[in-house]
Amino acid sequence: MMIIMHPGAPREQIDAVIAEIEKQKLTSHPIFGVEQTIIGAVGDGHYVAKEIFEAFPGVMEVQRISKPYKLASRQFHEQDSVFQLDGFSIGGIEIPIIAGPCSVESRAQILEIAQAVKEGGANALRGGVFKPRTSPYAFQGLGEEGLEYMVEAREKTGLPLVVEVMAVSQIEMMTKYVDVFQLGARNMQNFNLLRAIGETRTPVLFKRGMSATIEEMLMASEYIISGGNTRVMLCERGIRTFETATRNTTDINAVPVLKKLTHLPVIIDPSHSTGDSAFVSAVAKAGVAAGADGIIVEVHQDPAHAISDGKQSLTPEAFAKMVKQVKAVAEAVDRRLVVSQHATA
Repeated sequence: MMIIMHPGAPREQIDAVIAEIEKQKLTSHPIFGVEQTIIGAVGDGHYVAKEIFEAFPGVMEVQRISKPYKLASRQFHEQDSVFQLDGFSIGGIEIPIIAGPCSVESRAQILEIAQAVKEGGANALRGGVFKPRTSPYAFQGLGEEGLEYMVEAREKTGLPLVVEVMAVSQIEMMTKYVDVFQLGARNMQNFNLLRAIGETRTPVLFKRGMSATIEEMLMASEYIISGGNTRVMLCERGIRTFETATRNTTDINAVPVLKKLTHLPVIIDPSHSTGDSAFVSAVAKAGVAAGADGIIVEVHQDPAHAISDGKQSLTPEAFAKMVKQVKAVAEAVDRRLVVSQHATA
């Protein structure tokens, strides 16, 4: 349920409500606004009468949250969530762009790409160091060595790092290096991993599973938020359908649907959703037009010789061109890109 306090309710009244929530064996999730506080009371499904809280001093209204995903629901948090990350925001009027290679292949490679995407208009650097590959014989990533190269790239460019985490055992080590955890499609319902990420306070780029419904995606994200990590960005990366012309099918519908159902920022991944660099720019523009709060794309200086996902990777030149076009679309829908200090776009 959602407990709405009167504007200006003193802290002792808020604390009394929180104490009662815990007494009822529920978990409290307060949102402290400038004038008003809203307290979410979430539990394991056992019934607690809302009249208990209506009688408390300072309580203006108590509402039951009808959605099965409580904390991710816009019913609980009406305003868009906006996260700050190294000088720019995610979820507001600005649209950041995350770019970089599928895999960190070498020190020279990631340093070159980091500089190229910085100059092209990127606001954050992505790069895989632990790679979930369909084949056990495919390149599995450089691990911690790759993270060290990523950190050097961040030092040279100022771009925060977005890196996929695949296992609970990797979290402690990766927390020392990365700015944003990426939770891949294959791990969307790895509930042990979700719970562990929820215990951190590192922002999360949460990718939709390739066969997951929107509700399943939101329910899975609830595991992270309920653990106390509220900085979750939902990523539409394409779903598996009967169509074989592209690697996946971009669910553009999901962008406005998610924006209606949840307060969390929505990111679109046109690289994985198409699997072909020829379509990436078009889908990126479509996603922004549909209301996406950010873009994540794969960029490689030599896609033909990339160790992984070269077919869907843009060249730095194609990336810079895409940024210029996305900028025009963003402005047409009353948004704007976050322009990097050294961007040429």
